[in-house]
Amino acid sequence: MPAWNAFGEMDALRREIDRAFSEFWPGRGRVPRVAFLPGRGARQYPLVNVSEDDRNVYVEALAPGVDPKSLDLSVMEGALTITGEKPGLAQVSAEAYHRNERAAGRFVRTVELPVAVDAGKVSADYRTGLLLVTLPKAESARPRQVPITVG
Repeated sequence: MPAWNAFGEMDALRREIDRAFSEFWPGRGRVPRVAFLPGRGARQYPLVNVSEDDRNVYVEALAPGVDPKSLDLSVMEGALTITGEKPGLAQVSAEAYHRNERAAGRFVRTVELPVAVDAGKVSADYRTGLLLVTLPKAESARPRQVPITVG
């Protein structure tokens, strides 16, 4: 049985509320949202890919423009949490913008991991806007070859 996903439930509720409000504003589509990224909730930044092989889980987080010194990773209870800050253009006041689609500010993203990992052996590398995290699987989560005896 999958674990309860509070963020998924809240996102589903938000979509239902958007759908209800859109009936009051026909032709306008979705209700304007205030979020870290236009069209995306704050918890969805940075965008991530999660994959695995026999030995590791890999998380690739797309975070261009983020100062790697601001990034912080933590692994706890089956989840990886990425926090950081993406700086904005300090010399431009909010009133001067005609359009502002590039997000800036602090972010936190928690990604549920598909298996148990060895938190003490996690490594991360930041290259050209891509954060690459390698999470070695815990021994208990690795596949084992089982010998077959013929009797």
